[in-house]
Amino acid sequence: MIKVTDDIVLDDREVQERFVRATGPGGQNVNKVATAVELRFDVRGSSLPPDVKDRLVAIAGRRMTTAGVLLIDSRVHREQLQNREAARARLVALLQRAAKRPKTRRPTRPKAASREKRLETKKKRSAVKALRTRKDED
Repeated sequence: MIKVTDDIVLDDREVQERFVRATGPGGQNVNKVATAVELRFDVRGSSLPPDVKDRLVAIAGRRMTTAGVLLIDSRVHREQLQNREAARARLVALLQRAAKRPKTRRPTRPKAASREKRLETKKKRSAVKALRTRKDED
């Protein structure tokens, strides 16, 4: 069980892990042991609420496949267990971001003073630019 928030808990069966050979540090061990982790999470077929799924798809970006599967790759550490924990932590962080509802924007109007200030700066700028023009002396 992966606990995302108080009300969202994922079953381990919803997350698939695949271990592949990693590049980078590890010496000769890198050629023998599959330490990198490729985590796959089917967003469309998951038990997440629909609004969280939609936000997750929007947040995931390139990590999302056309089939609706979220891919998280971790090959930072030399050990498989550490890479596995890092990938799961990144998945939980993404899910926590998706679980937060964005605040609704309340439209506001500009104050009278700010409107006046904007118009005043426009007039000054216009005057400066007017001084740059050449006058025809006929």
